[in-house]
Amino acid sequence: MVNTRRVGKYEVGRTIGEGTFAKVKFAVNSETGESVAMKILAKSTILQHKMVDQIKREISIMKIVRHPYVVGLHEVLASRMKIYMILEFVTGGELFDKIVHQGRLSEKESRRYFQQLIDAVSHCHSKGVYHRDLKPENLLLDSHGNLMVSDFGLSALPQQGVDLLHTTCGTPNYVAPEVLSSQGYDGAAADVWSCGVILYVLMAGYLPFQETDLPSLYKKINAAEFTCPFWFSPGAKLLIDKILDPNPKTRIKIEGIKNNPWFRVNYIPVRHGVEEEVNLDDVHAVFEDIEDQYVTDSRKNDIGPLVMNAFEMITLSQGLNLSALFDRRQDYVKRQTRFVSRKPAKVIISTVETVAESMGLKVHTRHYKTRLEGISDTRIWQFAVVLEVFEVAPSLFMVDVRKAAGDTLEYHKFYKNFIAKLDHIVWKPREGTEPSGLLKTVSN
Repeated sequence: MVNTRRVGKYEVGRTIGEGTFAKVKFAVNSETGESVAMKILAKSTILQHKMVDQIKREISIMKIVRHPYVVGLHEVLASRMKIYMILEFVTGGELFDKIVHQGRLSEKESRRYFQQLIDAVSHCHSKGVYHRDLKPENLLLDSHGNLMVSDFGLSALPQQGVDLLHTTCGTPNYVAPEVLSSQGYDGAAADVWSCGVILYVLMAGYLPFQETDLPSLYKKINAAEFTCPFWFSPGAKLLIDKILDPNPKTRIKIEGIKNNPWFRVNYIPVRHGVEEEVNLDDVHAVFEDIEDQYVTDSRKNDIGPLVMNAFEMITLSQGLNLSALFDRRQDYVKRQTRFVSRKPAKVIISTVETVAESMGLKVHTRHYKTRLEGISDTRIWQFAVVLEVFEVAPSLFMVDVRKAAGDTLEYHKFYKNFIAKLDHIVWKPREGTEPSGLLKTVSN
């Protein structure tokens, strides 16, 4: 039985990202066929944390901001319970996956991504928008390999009575010292610090600040205790030293970075067209609760797992080459991981629950979607993983596994261990075969 969900004109599919305050789902505009990313915020959360004015302002600015290296916001919708941000869907994956796959990048390639990052950050700062959670997981790549910054302006949603750190990032390694102190901070300076950590990671292949316990990690970040590897050029090292200055008042600013000799090598500022007038009626309507602006949020036939449509399978499998969906013999594990099974959906879920419980994890299951929670090996932070079952053809199911909280590298280790324990339910197609049912689904 087909199980679909619609929000207005959008057909909603799998979850492609999940955080403390929002989740992002893949969706298709049924009128145009365009693939989009749908970010979903609960109104109750925004009201509870007294963030209505700030979120309204920041969504408005995100809609106004138009830049080649920033993920675009198309429109904003609302149901009675939720707000839906319709965002540009970026197809090239995460920059983090590239680092995991290749290890450290060359200085030339690192500089190109850093130049694109600084272009995007500079433009958004000029509009009064500060990211506050810059890290490789929030940096996407488009189909041409250009960097795209996601989540500008909506990363920080402070929780009452909770340290800002826990709501602005899954890992504190990229966060500026003044943010860790919880004493108010300049958003521009904090973003610059995070950009410096990202540049270091691109060139080194590892983090500048790494400790097994939080007090030691905080101490190193506050004192900016780090060393650059021998392969960093003197120019790169000098710039990173100026960026990772623990004093936000003396830390180099965006304009200083743009004028830096190392930064300026082969630097061509991106050109973007004349800014068009943007209609903000949809944003005002969402926050003023105008009744006729509500969209219908419906899920039909709530029996069995969601059926994955052809649009989603094409984006998952990089065109019509479906081997990426089924080949587990890859050299690395992406942050967004998946496996295929011919076992019934209920058997898949019960097996996942049994294995997770045997590993000492907390398990929560609803609608063929299971959330696993535990403590990381380093015991610095908690981690969470979400598994969701999709039907891709009759008697053929894909299990999408994604990190919901915690460190990405920790997730890689967990996934390899976890999937080994599920080996008996994982379907492994024979060499040279493709599942004909799936091919038929995609061709239709």
